[in-house]
Amino acid sequence: MYVELNKTITPEQQTLREQMHRFAAEVIRPAAVELDKLTADEVIAPGSRLWDLFRQAYGQGYHLRGFPEQLGGAGLGPLEQHLVGEEMGWASAGISISLGVTAFPFSFAAQYAAITGNKDLMDEIVMPYVNDREGKYIGCWAITEPEHGSDTLLFGTEQVRDSGITFQVQARRDGDDWIISGQKSAWVSNGTIATHACTFLTIDPSRGMDGGGVAVIPLNLPGVSKSPPLRKLGQRDLNQGEIFFDNVRIPKHYMLVEPETYPMIIDNILAGANAGMSTTFTGLARAAFEEALAYTRQRRQGGKLISEHKLVQDRLFRMFRKVEAARALSRAASIYNRSTVPPATEYSIAAKVQSTQIAFDVASDAIQLMGGYGLSQEFHVEKLFRDARASMIEDGANEVLGLAAARRVIDGYRI
Repeated sequence: MYVELNKTITPEQQTLREQMHRFAAEVIRPAAVELDKLTADEVIAPGSRLWDLFRQAYGQGYHLRGFPEQLGGAGLGPLEQHLVGEEMGWASAGISISLGVTAFPFSFAAQYAAITGNKDLMDEIVMPYVNDREGKYIGCWAITEPEHGSDTLLFGTEQVRDSGITFQVQARRDGDDWIISGQKSAWVSNGTIATHACTFLTIDPSRGMDGGGVAVIPLNLPGVSKSPPLRKLGQRDLNQGEIFFDNVRIPKHYMLVEPETYPMIIDNILAGANAGMSTTFTGLARAAFEEALAYTRQRRQGGKLISEHKLVQDRLFRMFRKVEAARALSRAASIYNRSTVPPATEYSIAAKVQSTQIAFDVASDAIQLMGGYGLSQEFHVEKLFRDARASMIEDGANEVLGLAAARRVIDGYRI
């Protein structure tokens, strides 16, 4: 385990990290390794180990780690959430993302209900999830579309105000209801198993992406259909798939955000999502480093442990240095942006881009140190490498996120 450089961490926070690491090592990682060997259809099939994992995670209350204590959550602060998130990422990036995004529609609805006092939303959407200890209620974040991905995050640019560029999924009012139609692409995490979707859509096409909204949509409603799960290079333990909406009718209180507040909301979500990704992939980078370190401590070549070879030592230290840099920026950005309004979103983006690139680099270095064994599925680092590669595309391709952050830095950095 790494040395905790933050001397203000309390014994309770240390215990939380240790408890999460045990769950990660004993439950999440073994399940993730098993799921990685299955086909995409087998991962979500009845009897799959995925469902037992969800039951155990929900039973421990990990699906509520971002919820306040008054709603049955753990009431974790920003630092505690980072400690927990890194351990989940250490165990499995795919499962970490799955368990993170499952709360999305319900936590969004809880925040809206708290502001508006809407009891129906609490009773119908929020509380069934809060009281769930068996993994019956699973959420997803339905934002990516066949013609839109990272570009949906470029707020503050002329592109998002172009009336010719809108979400394919659109909403129109019909009396006291909203009618939803359109398609979300195959990259919706939890899309094939979700019971509810936090759906990003267009309400006012004349305003382009600025005319967006956010609705929570139960996926058992008439008009909703799903594709089979996507077959992928990495993160095979994270199911992803398309969702189709064909004139799906929802009550008006399920529309949580309308165009007047949409740009502000998307900025907060971008800050939070990128901070979460940086946390997860700091954990993956650490896992790859630890795999390589353990291997070099027991593998002999040239008459001595390979950890005694100078070039191996140099590479190990560079890997260690990168992991520590990833944690430092990730933790700082996460803590600041989870406790500050408005957030400094460019720092969350910087943390996501840095942590995912470092995760990929460290996993690649680990394979190099392990030689041919690193390419074998018998060793965990092979999975880490594949999982890390996906991270530089998902939740915003690093290059596009960099463009979004660069504009903020250029315009807002004080000299």
